[in-house]
Amino acid sequence: MTEAAFGFELLATSGAARRGRLACAHGTVETPAFMPVGTAATVKALRPEDVRAAGAEMILANTYHLMLRPGSEVIAELGGLHRFMNWPGPILTDSGGFQVMSLSELRKITEAGVTFRSHIDGTMYDLTPERAVEIQRQLDADVTMVLDECTSFPASEDEAAVSMRLSMTWAARSKDAFADRPGYGLFGICQGSVYPDLREESAKALTGIGFDGYAVGGLAIGEGQEVMLATLAATLPHLPAQSPRYLMGSGLPTDLIGAVALGVDMFDCVLPTRSGRTGKGFTHRGAINIRNARHARDPRPIDAECKCPACTGFSRAYVHHLFRNEEMLGGMLLTAHNLHFYQDLMRSLRAAIEADRFEAVAEEWCRGLALGDIEAL
Repeated sequence: MTEAAFGFELLATSGAARRGRLACAHGTVETPAFMPVGTAATVKALRPEDVRAAGAEMILANTYHLMLRPGSEVIAELGGLHRFMNWPGPILTDSGGFQVMSLSELRKITEAGVTFRSHIDGTMYDLTPERAVEIQRQLDADVTMVLDECTSFPASEDEAAVSMRLSMTWAARSKDAFADRPGYGLFGICQGSVYPDLREESAKALTGIGFDGYAVGGLAIGEGQEVMLATLAATLPHLPAQSPRYLMGSGLPTDLIGAVALGVDMFDCVLPTRSGRTGKGFTHRGAINIRNARHARDPRPIDAECKCPACTGFSRAYVHHLFRNEEMLGGMLLTAHNLHFYQDLMRSLRAAIEADRFEAVAEEWCRGLALGDIEAL
């Protein structure tokens, strides 16, 4: 591990799209970047070396799940999350706000924090902004996220305002609790649902507190792509241009392309891994369901334009066979392919920004994704 300072360097732009580099304690991350989700200290169905081979440089792990099992103290005792899961690169940890939102019948929110009942064994826990930051320090996360209340959707403007202002109070407390260390950063989370005035208020409050990076939360939870991108367009101009911008939880390929066009630098989503385990594969011509009978005799790879081990070594017919027989290798291969696809997309967008050809390359990707799969002859 180096003692390099935490920082973000903006290397190139193409329109509003940005090409950058994030420096962390455990390495650098080329942006725009997609972070695979390793919720419980594992990217499901893959070894760390497989995740790295796909091109990922940074992964996400989750405070809520790790505080419950095995416990942040256990992970700290064992040398931190990087050693625990054998991932040498940077790690960002979600504070748990989203998971707490989903526990609506098991939690109580006050200005102090959240009291919730574990979905595993019913044990009661208190999660405050200070405790969330402490847990992430014990995990040794390169990027710590403030505790926030992820506003549910739909929400009235009044409901969204109350929720957002509570998150801003928690953000200030999270900042006070964060211990500055070389190579480690703290990101604030902008809330405000789909209301531009609330998003602007939140962005200005976060900027006034001062963070190493800024996330946009509370999107990709049912509002639809058009509304999500419109909300982003109304939010990003109010965030510091020289800091990294992270859109939380959004993951369709067209979501990523649209958000990069607006100036987002970092993404995470369970979509490529969850889809891979359930038979959905992403290709340059849109998504396929490998379980469909039409793939049973198809000798082609999942995606003819992909060079991942699944596509260079196996046919659609074989991967279909694995899923039909509930063989775990099927989910492993398709998950690996999906991560390669997402990293190839990010790599292509970075190169396009460097060449100042982002708009043309983005249009080419979107045209291909809209074509639909070609059935075998």
